[in-house]
Amino acid sequence: MTEEQLNTQEGNIRISNDVVATIAGLAALETPGIAAMSGGLSEGWAKRLSGKNVQKGITVEVGQLEAAVDLRVIVMYGMPIQEVCRQLQLNVREAIQNMTGLSIVEINVKVEGVAFKDEELEEIQRIK
Repeated sequence: MTEEQLNTQEGNIRISNDVVATIAGLAALETPGIAAMSGGLSEGWAKRLSGKNVQKGITVEVGQLEAAVDLRVIVMYGMPIQEVCRQLQLNVREAIQNMTGLSIVEINVKVEGVAFKDEELEEIQRIK
């Protein structure tokens, strides 16, 4: 668990990458059009090898006063991907800034898949 330390007159404040990743993940899943977070192959290996609880689909780097976030997501079929991702960036930025006071340098979003509702999937399979 990586932590960065903020020094104040009252003492030190430490915010770990895991805390910021959890905030980002919850904000992402509350965004309309986001079906799920996507865990990549390398993340799965890292989890098995290190035994650490790696946040699925989220990479965070926390500095003393700022943070950068990378998100890998699956978007619902039929949703305008660019709009969903823009809203995702806004939601994650607002959640992290409000809860931690950190300034967000960047939020990179990689769409790794499209999720179908069960009825849509059946229709697609029937057409083939």
